Amino acid sequence: MPYFRLLGAQLAIGAAAIFARYALTGAGPFAVSALRLAIAAVPFVVLAFVVRSPARIGWKRELIFAGAGVALAAHFATWIASLLYAPVAVSTILVATTPIWTCAYAAIFERRPPARAYYLALALAALGLGMIVLQRVTPAPIPGHALLGDVLALVGGIAIGVYLIVVQRAGAATLDRPAIPTSAIVARTYSWAAFSLVPLMLFAHQGPPALGDYRAWLGVIGMAIFAQLIGHTALNAALRDFTPSVVAMATLLEPVSAAILAALLFAEAVSPQTALGGFAILVAVGITLRSNAAANAALA
Repeated sequence: MPYFRLLGAQLAIGAAAIFARYALTGAGPFAVSALRLAIAAVPFVVLAFVVRSPARIGWKRELIFAGAGVALAAHFATWIASLLYAPVAVSTILVATTPIWTCAYAAIFERRPPARAYYLALALAALGLGMIVLQRVTPAPIPGHALLGDVLALVGGIAIGVYLIVVQRAGAATLDRPAIPTSAIVARTYSWAAFSLVPLMLFAHQGPPALGDYRAWLGVIGMAIFAQLIGHTALNAALRDFTPSVVAMATLLEPVSAAILAALLFAEAVSPQTALGGFAILVAVGITLRSNAAANAALA
């Protein structure tokens, strides 16, 4: 079940870029990100009031979850903004570089060098990334700012890596307290993320889409329900069974599905070079998940 949950999360998140393109026709990236998070947070906030968590959450850990929420807000704001300047395939593949950053963090700060197979997976993923990024077949909605779109997507990849690491540490069980349920975690992080985007919305003069703009609202609600409520919540739950590096590596499935959907809906061409790069990424994901399963079996 953990593997199916992880796969299902990636398939749901893969549609986020498509919904975002529709949402951006009626609102700015800060407003779209805030609405996505606020709508997704509502059922979990209600659930948190109805079902009390057995784990006590003090003010220190609440501040940690607030910090995670800010990182999540940075991820969505920068990545959704990048979709204005970069094609869907390029934007999603760059935001999926998260494993590079989580792996570097684990090796440098936690002194946990990954298995050799993981380096092979990273090499294949880097090859796939390079092949897709260098292949610019379709212009972005706002052409002429490709570098800005690339940088925004990379910042989004780093930000979600920070979020995964912080959430796993703050929600894990310790000797004096049980693990915090996923529903309690996302109720806090989604809410904090939405709140932190409100000042940016006001500063940038970005409001929600017009009430009659059904296309934009379809994009916002689609992101909130499928990508956020289902996809990202399952991604948080996957942190119970996998390390942040493995969860981040699995997110490399997102650009493959997003590129296919963009080709079908927006006529964004997928060249043979892009397809080959996507195949290299899928192989990298398989190697990573297999090495993780072997490591867990050895520990058991």
